Amino acid sequence: MSELATLARPYAVAVFKRAKETDSTKKWSENLAFISAVLSNTDISVVIDNPKIDKQALSALVLDICQGQVDGEAENLLQLLVHNNRLTLTPVIATLFEAYKTEDAGYVDVEAFVAYAFSKEEKAKFASTLEKTLGKKVNMNVTIDKSLIGGVLVRAGDRVIDGSIRGQLQHMQKTLQ
Repeated sequence: MSELATLARPYAVAVFKRAKETDSTKKWSENLAFISAVLSNTDISVVIDNPKIDKQALSALVLDICQGQVDGEAENLLQLLVHNNRLTLTPVIATLFEAYKTEDAGYVDVEAFVAYAFSKEEKAKFASTLEKTLGKKVNMNVTIDKSLIGGVLVRAGDRVIDGSIRGQLQHMQKTLQ
């Protein structure tokens, strides 16, 4: 995934900058979501992955499918991605775009893995602590992961905060070796 994110990042940054310039972040979100949904179709992905199909035919096919559903700038992005053999990056571009949009709004998406479920009060208190630590409002998704043994593992973008017992045990193991 990190390699795909590295390849997709320049496209996502460019799309986000363009969306900010034209005040069209909502429209770009819709365009990228639609294109990602189209490209996730197994029949379409087989065609995209087929090296025997030339770029013009692939571009025409994708544009025909998206006709009327995306605007002209999104069509230009599609043509660029086809030309650069990067069409399969579209879902990653969409994910990165949404992350940039959320960050720009002063929020950060946080994935919190906990060994045991939070109560509502604990979740609110933890979210407040994260907001102070990260300096932004937090959109938190909590997942229970019993393998952590105890504690919390937090992923906020590229940042990871490992306060789990499993993480502490792994750190001790590395130190002792």
